[in-house]
Amino acid sequence: MTGGQLNQDGGRQAHAPVMLAEVLEALAPRDGGIYIDGTFGRGGYSRAILAAAATQVFGIDRDPEAASEAATLERDAGGRFDFRQGRFSDMEQLVPEHGGAIAGIALDLGLSSPQIDQAERGFSFRQDGPLDMRMERSGPSAADAVNGLPEKELADILWRYGEERRSRAVAAAIVAARREGPIETTGALADIVRSVVKPARDGIDPATRSFQGLRIYVNDELGELERGLAAAERMLAPRGRLAVVSFHSLEDRVVKRFLQAHSGRAPKASRHQPLAETERPPSFDLITRSARRPSERECQANPRARSARLRAAERSEAAAWPGDTA
Repeated sequence: MTGGQLNQDGGRQAHAPVMLAEVLEALAPRDGGIYIDGTFGRGGYSRAILAAAATQVFGIDRDPEAASEAATLERDAGGRFDFRQGRFSDMEQLVPEHGGAIAGIALDLGLSSPQIDQAERGFSFRQDGPLDMRMERSGPSAADAVNGLPEKELADILWRYGEERRSRAVAAAIVAARREGPIETTGALADIVRSVVKPARDGIDPATRSFQGLRIYVNDELGELERGLAAAERMLAPRGRLAVVSFHSLEDRVVKRFLQAHSGRAPKASRHQPLAETERPPSFDLITRSARRPSERECQANPRARSARLRAAERSEAAAWPGDTA
């Protein structure tokens, strides 16, 4: 099957992922290239990459609910798409047959619209549901954290991952509430947070930051991102491209620092300081010097796109950097 023979929507109406045109421009899919969609979701990026050229795409997702959508695309793609269940940080183990030969990797961080919209997943405070937040539907849930962690640890999580200024007050309110009985629903937790955090002038719900902090903690999202970026560096072939869409400052900061460091653009102690003999050659060349933002037209059509940021880079000929150097 050649590029363009597979409709981007797989023959039916599909959810368009955020900044799709910009991600495709950054990846520049080419005939014969092998690509990884590390956050498959509903498959929007995968379908677009398959439609853009005669490519082969591997979709990865840690959410088991993505498998049914992936099965449809596997059927429609005529052997050019393969789904692997798991975390994108494990892409080397999930797609071992193409290590070091990948032409492009796309990562769309955070939650997908289906995850947000399904109350039973427990991600959103706008719909009452079980306090879950687990992307993989396994392991400790947000309810386990809220009802079991010490007050100080809860406060640290809300401050570090949610950037909640009132984290200590929120943690104290949670501990006080759980003495009366376990906190089991998103609505109950949201009401506790709202009792101590005043509404913001911009209209953002007072529970937003606390829910973000708990979700990132439960799913180890920043650790996953750091490991995933390092794995992508090792998987990409020379001139292979990486495109990462993030949705909040914590994610974007991790991506920015990684790409700056690995492209040789990290700030140095002094501009007069000589280069160290052991300094590593850059393993990436930046495609985007600063984060790209979605168009106003896209933001109007999809308000959730407003916080999106895209950073992209191209793999150099240099060897991947060893260890954790982000």
